[in-house]
Order: sequence, then C-alpha cells, then structure tokens
Amino acid sequence: METKTPSPHRIQLLCGALAGPLFILIALIQDYAVPGFNPRIHLLSQLSLGEWGWIQIANFVLAGVLNLLYARGLWKKLHPGPSGTAGPVLIGIYGICLISVGIFTTDPANGFPPGVIALTQPSRHGVIHALGGLFTFVSLAAALMAFGRLFVTWKERWWAAYCLVSAALFLLIFFGGFTYADLMARTLRLATLIGWMAASVIAMKLLCTSESNK
Repeated sequence: METKTPSPHRIQLLCGALAGPLFILIALIQDYAVPGFNPRIHLLSQLSLGEWGWIQIANFVLAGVLNLLYARGLWKKLHPGPSGTAGPVLIGIYGICLISVGIFTTDPANGFPPGVIALTQPSRHGVIHALGGLFTFVSLAAALMAFGRLFVTWKERWWAAYCLVSAALFLLIFFGGFTYADLMARTLRLATLIGWMAASVIAMKLLCTSESNK
C-alpha cells in the first residue's frame, strides 16, 4: 500500500504546533534544574545567562526557527485569503524576534547568575534584548488578532473568540506585569504561556482544517 507523504506546508504547520509546547517544556525544566535560579523572582530571559545559559539561548533560537517555518506554512495555507498576508508576516516577525532575544542576552539582575554583580546601566545587548522582547509580544498579539479575523471570516466564532481573548489577555498581563515588580517574573511567564500556546493551538487547528475553507 502506497504511503502518502505529508505536504511541505503541513510539516511547516506542524513546526508551529510544536514550537510553543517545546519552548515551555524546556524552560520549565530549567526553572527548577538550573542552580541558583528562582522562577518566582528571576525573569525567563535570565536563563540565558551563566554556565547553563546556552540551553535557553538555543531554546529561543529553536523556537524562532520553528515559527519562521510556521510562517511559511501559513503563507502556503492561507495566502491570498483572509489574513493570508498579515498572519504569516506577523508570525515571521515573531520568529525573528525570538531569535534576536536569544542572540542578544539580557543583563544579570536579582542575584542571577550567582556571584555576578548587576550592571548600573543597561548594556547594549541588554537594550536590544528588551526591545526584541517587546516586539516579540506585540507581533504575536497582532498575529492572534489576525487569526481572529480569519476565523470570523470562516464563521468559526468560538475560534475567533479564543484568538481575540488570548491576544487581549496576553497584552494585558504582559504590560500589567511591569506595574508590579515583585510579580513580574510570574506574570511574564503567564503571558508567555498564553501567547506561545495560542500560536501553537492555532497551528493544530489549521492542520485539521480542510483546504475548502481557504
């Protein structure tokens, strides 16, 4: 019996489906395995520092590459239909930003890495990391809104609501986290969980959606 080979765009959508859960799993393991790291007070990006920092750097870059492939699959799946340009382009920007925050690491803070004194002024790579992080969140939120428009067009009201509510919560928790410094590490993790997983859940949905909706 002949085995059907998956089309390239389905493999690329699968990359998007894996990107979020894989990133979160690797980060979660590090949260409790990296010596001296406390996820209640240390930001997720600080995992890129210290002796084991290469793991989180690779995690950011891998997530970025998977999302760039996801963007390519979205283009093939959706273009030139509703959100067929905005969705892929915004996910592509999201992927590029993830790679940038992996390459340009944040600065030491709150006693991590252990024994490293925090800088009095942000470093150049720390500033680039912060800007990259901001654009990561904003581009992903915009992508979720574009997917919401797509599902409205497809008359998938519950999926549209999921996308739009996820985008709103994602941004609210992200920007709200800066108001409460003591909770920032936890709120940014919650925002990451909501946004990264929403992007992957949408990829799973599109993998199960027939071409007739295009």
